[in-house]
Amino acid sequence: MLSTQKWKCSWSLVASIASIVALVSVVHLFLFPVVPSLDYFSARQFQNSCVPINGSIEGGKDNVPLNQSIEGSRDKAVQNPQQVLDLNVQFPADLHNAVVYRGAPWKTEIGRWLSGCNSNTTAVKIVEKIGGQRCKSDCSGQGVCNRELGQCRCFHGFSGEGCSERLQLNCNFPVSEAQPYGRWVVSICAASCDTTRAMCFCGEGTRYPNRPVAEACGFKVNLPSEPGGPALTNWTKADLDNVFTTNGSKPGWCNVDPVEAYASKVHFKEECDCKYDGLWGRFCEVPVLCTCINQCSSNGHCRGGFCQCNTGWYGADCSIPSVLSSITEWPQWLRPAQVSVPENARVTENPLYLDAVAEKKRPLIYVYDLPPEFNSLLLEGRHYKLECVNRIYDDRNATIWTDQLYGAQMAIYESILASPYRTLNGEEADYFFVPVLDSCIITRADDAPHLSMQDHQGLRSSLTLEFYKKAHDHIVEQYPFWNRTSGRDHIWFFSWDEGACYAPKEIWNSMMLVHWGNTNSKYNHSTTAYWADNWDRISSDRRGNHPCFDPDKDLLLPAWKRPEENSLSSYLWARPRGKRKILFYFNGNLGPAYEKGRPEATYSMGIRQKVAEEFGSSPDKEGKLGKQHAEDVIVTPLRSDNYHEDLASSIFCGVMPGDGWSGRMEDSILQGCIPVVIQDGIFLPYENVLIYESFAVRIHEDEIPNMINILRGINETEIQFMLENVQKIWQRFLYRNSILLEAERQKTAFAHVEDWAVKVLKLREDDVFATFIQVLHYKLHNDPWRQQLAHVEKQFGVPRECLIKTQ
Repeated sequence: MLSTQKWKCSWSLVASIASIVALVSVVHLFLFPVVPSLDYFSARQFQNSCVPINGSIEGGKDNVPLNQSIEGSRDKAVQNPQQVLDLNVQFPADLHNAVVYRGAPWKTEIGRWLSGCNSNTTAVKIVEKIGGQRCKSDCSGQGVCNRELGQCRCFHGFSGEGCSERLQLNCNFPVSEAQPYGRWVVSICAASCDTTRAMCFCGEGTRYPNRPVAEACGFKVNLPSEPGGPALTNWTKADLDNVFTTNGSKPGWCNVDPVEAYASKVHFKEECDCKYDGLWGRFCEVPVLCTCINQCSSNGHCRGGFCQCNTGWYGADCSIPSVLSSITEWPQWLRPAQVSVPENARVTENPLYLDAVAEKKRPLIYVYDLPPEFNSLLLEGRHYKLECVNRIYDDRNATIWTDQLYGAQMAIYESILASPYRTLNGEEADYFFVPVLDSCIITRADDAPHLSMQDHQGLRSSLTLEFYKKAHDHIVEQYPFWNRTSGRDHIWFFSWDEGACYAPKEIWNSMMLVHWGNTNSKYNHSTTAYWADNWDRISSDRRGNHPCFDPDKDLLLPAWKRPEENSLSSYLWARPRGKRKILFYFNGNLGPAYEKGRPEATYSMGIRQKVAEEFGSSPDKEGKLGKQHAEDVIVTPLRSDNYHEDLASSIFCGVMPGDGWSGRMEDSILQGCIPVVIQDGIFLPYENVLIYESFAVRIHEDEIPNMINILRGINETEIQFMLENVQKIWQRFLYRNSILLEAERQKTAFAHVEDWAVKVLKLREDDVFATFIQVLHYKLHNDPWRQQLAHVEKQFGVPRECLIKTQ
């Protein structure tokens, strides 16, 4: 091995060294970070320096990225290693049996360990493996080469070892005399089908061949049979005369000039829309950015949801460098590092690896680069741009945050990929994240014939189980890590309404990230009122007999909520008790007794209906109010004109299920309202790690008739205590890390920040991702199953009193 040296040099010397290094495929010194610093409003300073081969790659001290600031700003200094920690003495519990760490009331043992151990963690040296495997035919230009495994990740419509096989992804199911375009499916097409994606377009011969002809656009639409009724699409009769017309007096689409249409000089078909990602404007005339994981980390091009990586990069977000990449562009989570190259390394050798020694704090997370069928293809093939993503882009390529509750899965995935806790070294990893985007399966399960549910009795839950089973089979076959612990150090995210209820039995040893904490202690069956998500009919030989949620090993994360500029500007979460005049507030669907209410009696397990029956403040279909309606109690299905303001004007806010989980807990906390949880045996976000009594109230379902009396009986001192705790923990329900990653990307692209970024940049407390990392660190040294690994010689960077104790 060559020796390690440190040089300082001029820019001309840098250029000379760089040209030499390129000949031997050796990488260079980091001079600039990949993303700008947290402080967008101050100038960055850099120190020009360079190092030879095997030198130290230093990151600038003044350029700590946001995801490295998650843990650190207020942590204590490292204690004297000779000092013995007595966590029980140093960190006593309060009257609620909580130990506060960084503003959150943790369960006693967790809070003590985090206070005495997590706060004193030091960095350890980790060897990161930079791969150089080749792929067949370089994936034929139709995929990305995973240079760790030497396997192609093929784009939509292509397959095979070298992505040379073209697939035929039809838009329509087989036709019949009664159904000339096949039975209905979201991709149904009467125009031109792009068989690489199963998407419908105007096609060749039209003025705008790339204009989408999605769903009802291409078919006859019958007028409502009665005033105010819905228009019904006839999926057996195409409307090609109007879709393809060049007669401006007819409602056309594929040949309609946008300028003339905006000037009302021609007619267009109202049912047609610009649903596909990457297009904007009423007539899809403006190409815009698509949504990809981390927007391809500036190392590739986003093509509809799939990252087409530049040479030398791979991964779902093009964030993994290979030996062909330039070290000057390596991601922040690989800095600082010392790079070692074998003395006899040659560019032609296969495989070729580089060792980059980086200093990192545990816990370390290895992210599997799964085949794209589990993530990127689901994004690329979605038929509606808002599905399963937390953002899209407008005609200025500015970020538009979505209200997609399932967007949390993408947010946490992006944060892990860009995190300093990420590692490429599976031997050193503490956890393994398996990125299956089931949030996209929810909205894609019937999007095209190639995702047919015919083999799954029409159940999306069964189809989703199969996706997770296939992902399990892949990592068992391709990697050595699963069998070492039977998957106990693996992490899976189930974003569906009933969480991991339909996880395949093979992965149940793992940690599940969910939004639905049904322990099956009361509801040991599917609780959703939507039949296609019901899991009762899934056989036990596939699912096993596990519960939906195990509080000892799993973690509930908050649902996605977009950053509300007005809420942030008005500090709604901090509104004091004196300005909260409403005692109890709930606004949402209340079931079949109300106009436009869900018709199923099983919706919300009947809980919302019971609350409305007692306390409803709006008349139901029969004109009746709740039996105990009161002036300061609002329970209504009527959509509020200022929902967040109403929440911020309330002391207590209802948290009840919908079809499984709902986003009401997040709504309450983010507006500073004390949550009133009504769902027996079902955990809420962080409830298995935080002391809920410190900031929430639980009402048993059989106590619903007495709910208001219970709330009125809580004294002002306790109310004030809970409100103050809500104000301390509200940021733990916000995906600030993911939001700021996007702010940094936009800052780099446009040299300015949007108003939402300015507001979020002012926040400093721990967010969802910081909480997630803290829980992982605690579990690393306190989960009982890890006792079998206690003999493993690893550097953990914590005082010896914090290490797991063997029995």
